[in-house]
Formats: sequence, C-alpha cells, structure tokens
Amino acid sequence: MTRRAYFDHNATTAARREVVDAMLPFFRERFGNASSIHFFGQENREAIDAARASVASLLGGEPEEIIFTSGGTESDNIAIRGTARARRRVSKADRIVTSAIEHPAVLKTCEDLERDEGFRVEYVPCGRDGVLRLDLLERALAPGAALVTVMLANNETGVIQPVREICSLARPRGIPVHTDAVQGAGKIPVDVNDLGVDLLSISAHKFYGPKGIGALYVRRGTPIEAVYTGGSHECGLRPGTENIPGIVGLGEAARMSKRELPREMEHIRVLRDRLERGVLERVPDVEIAGAGSPRVPNTSNMVVRRVEGEALTLNLSMSGFAISSGSACASGASEPSYVLLALGFDGAASQGGIRVSLGFANTAEEVDAFLEIFPRVVERLRSLSPLA
Repeated sequence: MTRRAYFDHNATTAARREVVDAMLPFFRERFGNASSIHFFGQENREAIDAARASVASLLGGEPEEIIFTSGGTESDNIAIRGTARARRRVSKADRIVTSAIEHPAVLKTCEDLERDEGFRVEYVPCGRDGVLRLDLLERALAPGAALVTVMLANNETGVIQPVREICSLARPRGIPVHTDAVQGAGKIPVDVNDLGVDLLSISAHKFYGPKGIGALYVRRGTPIEAVYTGGSHECGLRPGTENIPGIVGLGEAARMSKRELPREMEHIRVLRDRLERGVLERVPDVEIAGAGSPRVPNTSNMVVRRVEGEALTLNLSMSGFAISSGSACASGASEPSYVLLALGFDGAASQGGIRVSLGFANTAEEVDAFLEIFPRVVERLRSLSPLA
C-alpha cells in the first residue's frame, strides 16, 4: 500500500488546524466553569456566547435560538421528543410524520416514542430518485399531526430533501417542522429562515469541527419540553456543565465554514463528478443512487451489482482508500441498506452500495488513483462472488 486517501467525510472529518488551535487554551489556561460568577467563569461565558453567535450566523438564526448539545443524535432526540410531547400536552396531537430514509437517530427515536409513549408514526416513502414523495406527505398532514421531521440531506445518497416545500405545507396547519441537517451544514448553504424550519440539528464533526459537540436550532416560540432534568443550562433544554472546548471548536468550525463554503463546494463537486464519470466509464453494471436529484456536492452512492459493499469497502481499504458501505452508524452490518431498499433497489443490489464522500483536502490525483484501483477490485470480487 503506497497511498492512503480518505473518502469517508460523511462519517467524520478531521478538525481544521484553526479549530484545534482555538480549542487548546480551554483545556488548561481557560478552564473555568461558565456558570461561575468569578472572572474564570465569566471569560468562558463570553467564549460560549461568541461561539453561539457564530453558529447562529452560519444557520441564519439568532444566538438565543441555538442550544449546544453533544452532537446530531442528541439534537434529534431533544427536538423530536421535546416537541412531540409539548404538542400532545397542549393540543392532543399524537402523530409524528417522518420519512423512510431518515438517519437512525430519527428513526429509532420515533420507534421508541411509538412503542413506549403511544405516539403514532407515519413513514412517508421516497421515489427512485431518493426524494420524499411530497404528495404523500401532504396527505399525512391531517389533524393530529404533532411534528414533521425530515432530513435535509440523506447521509447515504446525499440527496437533498424538499424541506422548504415541506415547511410551506406544514406551517399553515400549525405543525412544527424539524430537519436533521447533520449532512447538510458545512456542505451546502443552510438558512433556517429560507427553509422555514422550526428546529434544525447539526454536528460539528461533519464539517471539520471536534467530535462530541453539536447544536440544535429552536425557533423562538416553538413548543418544546426538556427531556432531561438538572440545571438550567442551555435554556433548560440541555442541563449539565458546558463542554467549553467543544463549543469553542464548533464556533470556529462554523465561522470558517461560512467563509470557505462557496469555494470548497465547487472544488468538491468537480472531484465528485470526475469520480462518478470515471467509474461509470470503466465499470459495467453500476448505478449512482439519486444521481438525477439535487445532492450535496461531496457524496456519491454507487450501487455496484454482483458485489457486496462490505467486501468492496474492505478491499479498497487494503488498497489505501477509506470509503463506507452505507451509513457509518451501520458499519459492520451485513443487512442491505434500508435507504437503497426504500429507493426501490432489490436486496442484492442494496448490499452492493458503497458511499464515497469527499472533503476539501481531497485532490484530483487521489480520485484518479481510485479510478485505477476500483475497476480491478470490482472485477476480482465479481469473479469470486456467488452473486456474479
């Protein structure tokens, strides 16, 4: 193995050097608890406030609408559980409307609320293009709907969902809308007012920030209840001593993302398109899931027939290329991708899906090296596969 190329940025990203540099003083020199009224605490309260303003600026919201969390999964849980419970208490609404292709952080939360708390969940299907069926979603917005939760961009295919249109349907009916924007923030412009959402989740490590920190946008006036008990931190929605180094890192990642996004989007899109063209020219029986739909510019889901995605992932790793077979949260699972099944691929094809997700540091030389290796790996595996 003479090279190592990282093509798995939807799983996680390396923290930018500027992000790490911004965080370092808060481990030793600036270690105070931000709830303390002495100067050690108050200088860190100022750092949290500055980071909150940076995240709000990235998302187009107001600083007081930003709640810091441990990441996308916790943000999704607070948004869905807190809003659904508040809506049921006030209006008796007890249905949650979501899609069949959500991240497990959303799907499993909805399943839990249905099983343990008596909520009803409606799963709106998507088409072969990977886009949620708006006509079927509109039907689901009948009286009794407590919340709509639909992701902004799918973590496996990168397909962008019609969140703006969903909000235009839900708002006149008084139904709050939450979007999991974990795979959108830092890859495409995200503006909560342009979208019209009431709640939005992000995670720092998806756009060159640290792991273990995220944020939840909650529009002012949105009904939501706390899901934890404890102190009054983060407007009472996320009690516990703040992760100040992480919050500072998220703030710096947000600030840099807003500045660098236009240039990085175009660079990554060119690489992604170069990679897809090369694969389709060199390898037969490959389909790009959601290729005809709007997608975040870094993501390509290649359905390679007659090969298992996990075998492809392992063999490419041995050749120096880090990719993923489906979602990182399902790595190691041999089951077909539920996202690809929802798009209409059969079970065998859904096991052949791999995800390549690029970042700003990737190069054309890395893409070309991948295109040299990939056809040989597929040919070898197909010669050994019982699916061939």
